Amino acid sequence: MSKAKTLGFSKDRLKRIESHIQAKYVGPGRIPCAQIAIARDGETVYEAVLGLADVERKVPLKDDAVFRIYSMTKPITSVALMTLVEEGLIALDDPVAKHIPAWKDLGVYAAGVGPFVTTPVGRPMQVVDLMRHTSGLTYGFQSRTNVDGAYRKLKLAEAHGDHDLEGFIAQLAKLPLEFSPGEAWNYSVSTDVVGYLVQKVAGKPLGQVLQERIFDPLKMVDTGFFVREDQRSRFVACYSASAQGAMNLQAAPSGSLTLNDDPTKSPYLAPPKLESGGGGLVSTTADYLRFANMLVNGGELEGARILSPMMLRLMTTNHLPGGQDLTQLSRSLFSESTNAGVGFGLGFAVVFDPPKTLVPGSKGEFYWGGAASTAFWVDPVEKVTAVFMTQLMPSSSYPIRRELRTLVYSALMESRA
Repeated sequence: MSKAKTLGFSKDRLKRIESHIQAKYVGPGRIPCAQIAIARDGETVYEAVLGLADVERKVPLKDDAVFRIYSMTKPITSVALMTLVEEGLIALDDPVAKHIPAWKDLGVYAAGVGPFVTTPVGRPMQVVDLMRHTSGLTYGFQSRTNVDGAYRKLKLAEAHGDHDLEGFIAQLAKLPLEFSPGEAWNYSVSTDVVGYLVQKVAGKPLGQVLQERIFDPLKMVDTGFFVREDQRSRFVACYSASAQGAMNLQAAPSGSLTLNDDPTKSPYLAPPKLESGGGGLVSTTADYLRFANMLVNGGELEGARILSPMMLRLMTTNHLPGGQDLTQLSRSLFSESTNAGVGFGLGFAVVFDPPKTLVPGSKGEFYWGGAASTAFWVDPVEKVTAVFMTQLMPSSSYPIRRELRTLVYSALMESRA
């Protein structure tokens, strides 16, 4: 924290972060571990590494730990597609059927459990609908509709399932949409489809495109679709929260964690059949902080230009129809954002009305998280970036993300707003 004061943070108040996370979550065994990194102007002002990377084997978490980042993959895939937009190779208003002809006749669910009765779409699905989750696609795990059930039956968007990206797209062509594109917001496999478009337009496997366009330029040396041999000793175990622990913060900690994915036997130890642009990456806190610092710096980091500032501003503006927020337009039972005053851009949740969120922050702040309770945010006003890593599913178990934002901003003594 040697630079904290010069960058406008209170060292004493920053210390509250570790105390809070340790006392409320790591110490009682509600989460196995936590790693936190906060930067301003691209310079790290705070870091903390807490808990165990592997509870059963009592392996301490280290600062170079490798985590499953799940849906924090989505912003990376979205940025990759926008690099292709910048080159004129694809456009946001392209009909998706231009790139996936088999999707030309997709209909909207009306009735049935398969075969389905459908009605015509109000307008064709566009690339922008995939980027902002207004496509009409869904996620099977939501268990909300008959369409969700069909996704589960076909095991769609499972990185370690039976499909590759081509097979995944072919299976989706057989299913109806939940709604006509642009009519609602629903958390979905849309970004996996974005990953397919990146692969098809670039003419290379998705992982190779991400490596060449993002990971190599940003020196994100530990990010990829599987855990390499040299990373295995750093790979963190993933856990599930017990229903008792998730519902009651005063619950006894014993038995509150159940091993979800053993790092010595994990499917992440081998390259996946499907490179999931929506949730398949592993990464480190240091790597993801470099990605976030590129974003807060207008698309460039240490001389590596990924996106233009104008393109990044386009991505981080609310694109929900009618300027609505997620509470007004969402049909989803789940997302990584539940706040009023929050819209959705092209790959990120975007704060456009901070008072409605009831959490400190800036207008224009953007963020997302992952299923194992990981999170990051970028504040372009205060030039603050933050990355939080742990491995606990589901991400809705505890309000750590909101608490962390409050703790960070309560330590910021010099605002630039």
